[in-house]
Amino acid sequence: MRLFSALCLFILPLNAMARSESASGTAAEIASPDGKIRVSVESIDGKPGYRVFYQQKPVIAFSRLGLDFADIPDLAEDLKIASSQHSQHDSTWTQPWGEEENIRDQHHELRVVFKSIHDDEREMTVTFRVFNDGVGFRYEIPQQNGASGVKIMDELTEFSFHDNLKAWWIPAYQDNRYEYQYAQSSVDSLDVIHTPATFEATDYALSIHEAALVDYASMALRRPAMHGQTLKADLVPWADGVRVYATLPVKTPWRTIQIAEKAYQLADSRLILNLNEPNKLGDVSWVKPGKYIGIWWCMHIRTCTWETGENHGATTDNAISYIDFAAKHGFDGVLIEGWNIGWDGNWYENGELFRFAEPTPDFDIEKIAAHSRKMGVPIIGHHETSANIQNYEAQLDAAFAFSAKHGMRAVKTGYVGTRLDHKEWHHGQYMVEHFSKVMETAARYKIAINAHEPIKDTGLRRTYPHMMSREGARGGEYDAWSHAAQGNHPDHTTILPFTRMLAGPMDYTPAIFDLRFGPNEDNGVSSTLAKQLALMVVLYSPLQMAADLPENYEGHPAFQFVKDVPADWSESRALDGRIGDYFVMARKDRASDDWYVGAISDEEARQIPLSLDFLEPGVRYQATRYQDGASAHWLHNPQPVEILEDKVTADQSLMLDLRPGGGQAIRFTPLP
Repeated sequence: MRLFSALCLFILPLNAMARSESASGTAAEIASPDGKIRVSVESIDGKPGYRVFYQQKPVIAFSRLGLDFADIPDLAEDLKIASSQHSQHDSTWTQPWGEEENIRDQHHELRVVFKSIHDDEREMTVTFRVFNDGVGFRYEIPQQNGASGVKIMDELTEFSFHDNLKAWWIPAYQDNRYEYQYAQSSVDSLDVIHTPATFEATDYALSIHEAALVDYASMALRRPAMHGQTLKADLVPWADGVRVYATLPVKTPWRTIQIAEKAYQLADSRLILNLNEPNKLGDVSWVKPGKYIGIWWCMHIRTCTWETGENHGATTDNAISYIDFAAKHGFDGVLIEGWNIGWDGNWYENGELFRFAEPTPDFDIEKIAAHSRKMGVPIIGHHETSANIQNYEAQLDAAFAFSAKHGMRAVKTGYVGTRLDHKEWHHGQYMVEHFSKVMETAARYKIAINAHEPIKDTGLRRTYPHMMSREGARGGEYDAWSHAAQGNHPDHTTILPFTRMLAGPMDYTPAIFDLRFGPNEDNGVSSTLAKQLALMVVLYSPLQMAADLPENYEGHPAFQFVKDVPADWSESRALDGRIGDYFVMARKDRASDDWYVGAISDEEARQIPLSLDFLEPGVRYQATRYQDGASAHWLHNPQPVEILEDKVTADQSLMLDLRPGGGQAIRFTPLP
């Protein structure tokens, strides 16, 4: 039954707030609805800050709040709590597509106004929202000191961990953006890292990220020298050193701390989405989730090319062949890369040559578009910019008009390159503003976006549902470029659900069936075939790619799972996992009563008990299991897969047998 949004908002009088007095200042407190998380906001010796407690234990010690400006007095010191206000909120809202259809937004809010101790000219409000799954807070800066436009030079936000936690992280300010395998170390050994970053103790785990990143620089985390277990917000700067150009009044993105007793439970958090604003586009029935194939993998394994010539992939005949295959097997789109002018020569350095409404001579767009309409399989366009933003923005309207004219419901964008326009970081305000322009233009033409080399996901898909998927991590293509033992390590995908996937959907490009390729078959994917199937459940994307070549699917028994598994869900539940070891996810199809489970392991073999209590009680299910063959091994023998049939009920359990680097994918279908 569909639930409708119901808003309950209560403003409590000031004298009803939880307050405490100390020699160093006044604190305002707030707790989560279930009481497990508590936040204390304080001013100590004129310095604003906060603390976080989980299950009565301190997890974030006193951590600074504040902002430094170039043109008005800083909001960092000599501040007192002038007033505070509590409220409560409880509502349920519906995603048009997603990993969860109906999402409950239940939180307690605390708005704390800080003002100068000496005068009333300096002022900021910090709003805290405390959910059962974590905390979000942001700054609101009103007009003051006669200023309208300001330059933010630093954000003083700190996360001072009470314990020296185990951290899972990727480095920031590197050439490959977010595309690194995750490292693990203690907090006190970190330098500067991207978010989301995940931190683990023996009895709790938390993840730090941000939500609703709009017209602001993205936030990295830097450990200041001699600060031990403290990480500080590091706003990615413009080339001139300014972090953010802002117009007052301004609201910053939310800084988020997701908290759970066990690390795998972080995957069930909807905090990031709940901190974003509701849908601003109105009717989004034109935004369609689904699975796609594409002229893409052949470029990475070099059986075809992006550039024109004898082995050009994006030809008229190839496109029609892929459309026919997609129509035959029920896919919802065909991605085509290398179709436009600009790929010949050194495209990596010459992004100004790309033309986004000019096909190559061997790509008859009119014929292909007509065949696409006839077969009912839309083309997914591709806009690779080679990090030349000015060239892309000059053609932006024409590019999306061209895409809409030829029936493209989605476009994949790309930004390969170290610096945007050879000067700006990928993650600063420059790129955030660019993505807003792309989102706005795409919405006008009713086209969805799948962004590669993107700004990280911060939940904006709630506000703009056509921002469907992103890359934003090291994806499956890295396995195409390396020896099987040198690509993505088998533990990479067992870390992503605890880190990158907490931000939102990822276009990882799973479902590779031919796991060894190249002249000596020494290149390959670091997983078994069964694990590739499981990734279609574990790594969520509403635009989910079956990335292999059509000829590797045709006639293969395991291809049935690729055809069956949906890309839109009514429920998602993380069932078990340990970071870097294994992960188990269950999801329910939004269009039926079927459930799907994906389980994946690192380089170790594992026996994992699976309780079926997520199934509907009293209903018998047909469980179709795609599991590793007895001899399967990610490096030595990745292909064997067994297909088993069981009849099960919710009060039973299964034992999942995962071979080294392996996995298991299961479909549960109710029996009459």
